[in-house]
Amino acid sequence: MAKRWAHAYSVVPLLVLTLFLVGCPKRPATTGAVAPAPTAPQAAPAPAPAPAPTPAPPPPMAAPAPAPAPAPAPTPPVARPSEFALNANLKPVYFDFDKYDIRPADAKTLDGDAAWLKANANNLVLIEGHCDERGTNEYNLALGEKRAKAAMNYLVAQGVQASRITIISYGKERPVCTEKTEACWAKNRRDNFLTKTR
Repeated sequence: MAKRWAHAYSVVPLLVLTLFLVGCPKRPATTGAVAPAPTAPQAAPAPAPAPAPTPAPPPPMAAPAPAPAPAPAPTPPVARPSEFALNANLKPVYFDFDKYDIRPADAKTLDGDAAWLKANANNLVLIEGHCDERGTNEYNLALGEKRAKAAMNYLVAQGVQASRITIISYGKERPVCTEKTEACWAKNRRDNFLTKTR
């Protein structure tokens, strides 16, 4: 009897293993779909009406015409240095070496020049900036321009209209004295005032 039980103990696990490996066959799941009952043949469905054409978008509105630009202000004619002449009523002013600030004595000269220009409003003025021979051409042209601007600013501050004034720099190109002395160089560091009638 012990033999049978031993044999049963060895067979039972084999059966369980076989069932596990083989498994139970499963039926595929079916859904219960119901087919509609047959009916009489229907006529082919009428074609769907064509969609109504979409209306064309309205033409873009024309942009308003731009307002006419105001007429440009008349520009004063370009003054050429050759049109100006030295004026004995306007005195030159002088500068220290490598400077462009107006010295007190020269400020008095410019006061007299401003008074004459205000009394003679029909005259345009050209201020020429000059330097002595020392320094490069480029440096002296820039320094001469600063000297002419300094005199122009002084005259404008005294009431002379800026629109009447033109400036130019000659740097060291037009000396009045050619000696290599300080007295000569001092004469070349100047602003000259030339005028022309409008």
